[in-house]
Amino acid sequence: MIEPFTVPFMGRALAELALLALICGPVSVFVFVRRLSFVSDALTHTVFPGVVIGFLAGGIEGIVVGALVAGVVTAVVLTLLTRGGALSDDASTAVVLTAMFSIGVALVSRRSSYTSDLTSFLFGRILTVTTRQLAETAVLAVVILGFLLIGARALIFRTFDPAGAAAAGYRIAWLDLWLNIIVALVVVAAVRAVGTILVVALLIVPAAAARMLTARLTGMAVLSTGLILLAGYGGLLASWTASVDYGVSLTSASAVVLLLVLAYLLLLPIGVLRQRRVRPVPARRGSPHELVG
Repeated sequence: MIEPFTVPFMGRALAELALLALICGPVSVFVFVRRLSFVSDALTHTVFPGVVIGFLAGGIEGIVVGALVAGVVTAVVLTLLTRGGALSDDASTAVVLTAMFSIGVALVSRRSSYTSDLTSFLFGRILTVTTRQLAETAVLAVVILGFLLIGARALIFRTFDPAGAAAAGYRIAWLDLWLNIIVALVVVAAVRAVGTILVVALLIVPAAAARMLTARLTGMAVLSTGLILLAGYGGLLASWTASVDYGVSLTSASAVVLLLVLAYLLLLPIGVLRQRRVRPVPARRGSPHELVG
């Protein structure tokens, strides 16, 4: 249970997932309650051209900067398009996603290692995380948590009562941009190590699973964080055991995703029972004389 993580690369992989749990847990709650699953999926793909350009310009050290620039640009563009009203939110997101990802594929296809680079972007390389990457993730985690603490009250207000938030003087467009940038920063922190598939899972599945147990945002954030930690530990352990003890190739990222989905499926019946229990009973329709009396 512990011995595999005494190996340096396994220890670094677990530390990376622990840092991602601290930021993805709370952020996934906002993604869930704001119904931004598609936006999160788009952001994981739109950073691709930034990753490629950063790598071509500065090598491994340039990846984070390139992804950060692409993520912020995407957040701004998405906010502007959805606020303009010319296109629906889904259509705007789809346009930006396809355009940015196509640019990234066109750039990376010019390299001889096109297939391996694209595979690494999609599935990540969690077992090759370096100490430098851990430090970069830690810095981004501090920034993301700081942004959340500063804007949490306003973001919650905007989530459940946008009209009231606007009447109270909050700028809705700026709050949307704030949240989009937070999600983009999470993607930047995670995409190089765990790939786009796992980033999407970390931003969507934990909060959906936690919602089966509680409706309180704080409780959902804590449960989401704990679920990611458990899935990260279990996925790495399962990958190690399958590869070392049984000779079966099982990628760590896919194992983590499968455990997250399994947790959601196991909690789904509990969520259904909770909804039935709290569902209000329809009022009995009385006669006109009863209503008057």
